[in-house]
Amino acid sequence: MQNLEGQRIPEVEFVIREDDQFKKLSSRELFDGKTVIVFALPGAFTPTCSSTHLPRYNELAPIFKAQGVDSIICLSVNDPFVMNAWAEDQTCENLYLLPDGNGEFSEKMGMLVDKEELGFGKRSWRYSMLVNNGTIEKMFIEPQKPGDPFEVSDADTMLNYISPETQAPASISIITKPGCQFCATAKKLLDNHQLSYEEIVLGRDATTTSVRAITGKETAPQVFIAGQYIGGSEALAEYLGDTI
Repeated sequence: MQNLEGQRIPEVEFVIREDDQFKKLSSRELFDGKTVIVFALPGAFTPTCSSTHLPRYNELAPIFKAQGVDSIICLSVNDPFVMNAWAEDQTCENLYLLPDGNGEFSEKMGMLVDKEELGFGKRSWRYSMLVNNGTIEKMFIEPQKPGDPFEVSDADTMLNYISPETQAPASISIITKPGCQFCATAKKLLDNHQLSYEEIVLGRDATTTSVRAITGKETAPQVFIAGQYIGGSEALAEYLGDTI
């Protein structure tokens, strides 16, 4: 894998799909005059990409933007339909999922690899990079090992490079149910403290059996912060030093 730090980003026209139409988007449109994080991965809907790589970049996106990053691009050698479907399937409102359908960008980056043994054909090697005004400032390229190594292209490594003194926020999950006023209160408390969170909705993402098994309770909301069980809206307010 080539490290292209200090070089200009490849000139490519990406074929995307917007408003039921095929459109072309150039490298210049994506990168010129902007600070952009790109993380590239082997494929949409694949396990590590869906469970870890993409979600963490989405979670840390507000922190990156506070450090001057204009956009965060997730790139994969998939067609526009697949990338759009993956975007709908994921919680990734802070990211732009970019299809490199023909692998042209990945090839010019020196990152196009053969995954034929998996039935994938040609795909991108996993890596991340920081691009300033079209020039590659920093690259984190996964080591050349068998399989799909995921050691250095993660969001936390990129954040540590951009701003070593910045502490990544604690991961927060809240179990809610539709129409629950206490759930709305808990989410408002988190929003007031500008804390991002993952929402698990009963009836859609989990059942009351799950809540009972995890917390010993059947009510919502139930909040977890950095692996610690907090409880409902009143317990959350006490934890945050607020009153409700």
